Amino acid sequence: MFPSTFEYHRASSVKEALSFLSQFGDDAKILSGGHSLIPMMKLRLAQPAHLIDIGPVRELAQIREEGGRVVIGGLATHHAVEASAVVRGKLAMLAECAAQIGDIQVRNRGTIGGSLAHADPAADYPAAVLALEGEITIEGSGGARKVNAADFFLDLMTTAVKPGEILTQVSFAPLAQGAGTVYLKHRHPASGFATVGVAAIVTMKGANFDKVRVGITGLGSKAFRATGVESVLTGKGAAAIVEAASHAADGIDATSDSYASADFRAELVRVYTRRALEQAASRAKA
Repeated sequence: MFPSTFEYHRASSVKEALSFLSQFGDDAKILSGGHSLIPMMKLRLAQPAHLIDIGPVRELAQIREEGGRVVIGGLATHHAVEASAVVRGKLAMLAECAAQIGDIQVRNRGTIGGSLAHADPAADYPAAVLALEGEITIEGSGGARKVNAADFFLDLMTTAVKPGEILTQVSFAPLAQGAGTVYLKHRHPASGFATVGVAAIVTMKGANFDKVRVGITGLGSKAFRATGVESVLTGKGAAAIVEAASHAADGIDATSDSYASADFRAELVRVYTRRALEQAASRAKA
């Protein structure tokens, strides 16, 4: 299917892109990697009259260390995140997550900013960004503002990015020395999206879990931190993993589709949370 007619605008800077957004308002959409927006346009689920391509703004594709944090530009591709020496060295779980997105074609074109802004409930990055407690920078005509990952994902395909704004980067504190991390997913056999996905980060104090962070995607209308899992496991040993994982779906209205019923999804997320915690613990150093 072909998209409806639109005008194409090529922005050379964030400032110019914001100017286009101000000019065209609700009739405009930002084009990043295009792997979320273009399929929606072909299905006529999105029909922007103006498409603003920010691809030429190459400074948004940089991955760097700055102020003690790892900063990833919104235009960094999944492959760039996966291959980055900085990300692999200081945010290993994010690289592991990026490597599981789609196929090689998707990873070479899709971007981290586009994925986060689209906020598909089955996307992989949100779980990892929540567990890593990322900080997302959003720019608008009034300047830049920073939003913690915990406050970014609002509902189904709805985020803290407001009309007229652009997600420009996401930054992270490096993982603590000795932290064990993992991202595991049950991959949908057709789409490659996460039927459920679990990002786990643990630090150990002796035989006990000192700090636990778990992000989950695919279960409900948005990704979330599994705080029930975290609170049960913190301060306890490996024997508590099964009990902690049993709380992974607590309070979440699980989605259902032709591949996975709500009950199946809830059970999957409990199983994958247990596996993720066990694997993260095996990678951690006390």
